[in-house]
Amino acid sequence: MKRRAERIEHFKANPIEVQYKVFHDLLEASRYTDWGRKYRYDSIQTIKQYQERVPISSYEDLYPSIERVLHGDQNVLWPSDVEWFSKSSGTTNARSKYLPITPESLEECHYRGGRDVMTLYAQNRPGTLVFEGKGLSIGGSLHDNPFNSEGGMVGDVSAVIMRNLPAWADYIRTPPIDIALMDKWEEKLVKMAEICGNENVTSILGVPTWTIVLLDRIMEERGAQHMLDIWPNFEVFIHGAVAFQPYRELFMKKYFPSDKVTYMETYNASEGFFAVQDDLAHPGEMLLMLDYGIFYEFVPVEEWDKPHPKAVTLDEVELDKNYALIISTNSGLWRYQIGDTIKFTSKYPFRIKISGRTKHFINAFGEEVIIENADEAVTFACENTGAVINDYTAGPVYMDDGSKGRHEWVIEFSTAPSDWQKFCHLLDKRLREVNSDYDAKRYQDLALLAPLMHNVPSGTFYEWMGRRGKLGGQNKVPRLSNSREYLEGILQMVYQME
Repeated sequence: MKRRAERIEHFKANPIEVQYKVFHDLLEASRYTDWGRKYRYDSIQTIKQYQERVPISSYEDLYPSIERVLHGDQNVLWPSDVEWFSKSSGTTNARSKYLPITPESLEECHYRGGRDVMTLYAQNRPGTLVFEGKGLSIGGSLHDNPFNSEGGMVGDVSAVIMRNLPAWADYIRTPPIDIALMDKWEEKLVKMAEICGNENVTSILGVPTWTIVLLDRIMEERGAQHMLDIWPNFEVFIHGAVAFQPYRELFMKKYFPSDKVTYMETYNASEGFFAVQDDLAHPGEMLLMLDYGIFYEFVPVEEWDKPHPKAVTLDEVELDKNYALIISTNSGLWRYQIGDTIKFTSKYPFRIKISGRTKHFINAFGEEVIIENADEAVTFACENTGAVINDYTAGPVYMDDGSKGRHEWVIEFSTAPSDWQKFCHLLDKRLREVNSDYDAKRYQDLALLAPLMHNVPSGTFYEWMGRRGKLGGQNKVPRLSNSREYLEGILQMVYQME
């Protein structure tokens, strides 16, 4: 950890040089892949040449190449053999995305990120005893590659990482790997609560939503007032995937009522590990990790909808400006638009905060519902109930003490559904079918309850847009939001009108 701390200080002091080296290392490694030959990587000398020659790509753009790798072809996007794939939702043309994970991305990105989290935590808490106990992590599940019967595995990135951990890692983490990777969540929850409730847990790495479900189960079984009754030596909750702010008060009051417990944010995804909170006094701000085999570009949001958006590099970014994040990685993702937007909160060192998505979305609980998912669910429900819709918007109902989360929808019809309850059921059902992450959260109401639906009078959205000064063809009703701003504004107006 001391050696790694020195390297972190090195890229903080020399960020542009480190990123420039990562850029050239990536191109040199991939020059003889099919992708590298297509874009003549062997003749690219500058970042400008790379940007002019290689287009910014969505998952759909890269999928023909990824599909070949899924079917067993090698040396397509990256020279190393690819046997592992991270599965996540969010694509517009399929229920799930499959993203290659190479040996280099596992070791130089995902594992290095995990080690750096603890390195930076120890720097902030030099008297820590976190290594005297165990770290709890909730893994996903793994399955055989459905595209290639001869080998390979697909699953949540957490599951891929856990399956490849060295044997000694099991001595410092809980639950055992066979429990952590169970695919039946209800059975996994029972076993995890039983095992972890009897361990000396000093840290948790996880998504707030699933962590809440587990902690509630342990407290119920043990009859505890809070988790410090069970884990008196608990020190730190390392969280990511969704915004933590809505959950912070719940964790501080219900689960860990002590100012000695630390909350530390990370920014990692199926595509890679990007940033870690290095200054615990500033929640939401994270150090951009520059030596993980990822070359970063940033597209100003005002450029995003242009046919050929201009991307800038690290030396060109401005503070407090929204950028869409573009990555080229040692897993073979080239100028890949991850879908997140970020802002820089400092330069030298470069710290960021996640500001949103390039599209409207709901990801309050790790469900990653995008507009395409919502539109398909609404269309399906309308078609099967004879309804015709005018407008809709949806957002989260956050978990509170003693209550579970859910989505809330406000819908306006020009032709009402023949059966309102059936419409609500079908919308939820179809959303589960098209989005695997939402389906997992909805499973037996463990993390998310069925959506709360409102059928509002005709003209509601027109009136609401007018009050906001947003009438006109260039203004659209925001379909999805990760906050309750739009929901509460509309519902308050409806109540006043009644």
